[in-house]
Amino acid sequence: MTTFDDREKAFENLYARDQEIQFKILARRNRLLGAWAASLMGLTDVEAEAYAKEVVRADFEEAGDEDVIRKVLGDLTSAGVECDEARIREALEHKTVEARRQFIEGVE
Repeated sequence: MTTFDDREKAFENLYARDQEIQFKILARRNRLLGAWAASLMGLTDVEAEAYAKEVVRADFEEAGDEDVIRKVLGDLTSAGVECDEARIREALEHKTVEARRQFIEGVE
């Protein structure tokens, strides 16, 4: 193998690792958002954990955050919680920062 091939393989590995980390951070962010929404809806701990998992799964419907926002907004509205899309987007930004911090600190 040449030096060029080694470098190419190293960049491919780095890219794959970066994508994996980003996926884990987004999943954690969505779980945190689900926990936030569950607390607004007054769910029990068990219900909140199940709901947070539902929010994580909702992110697989389409690319981007719109599927998660749509789910959380719909669920909050159905539960009678006064909330709008802007508030959810703000919470999403805060949860992204929190998820990155937790990932860096190794919090499970």
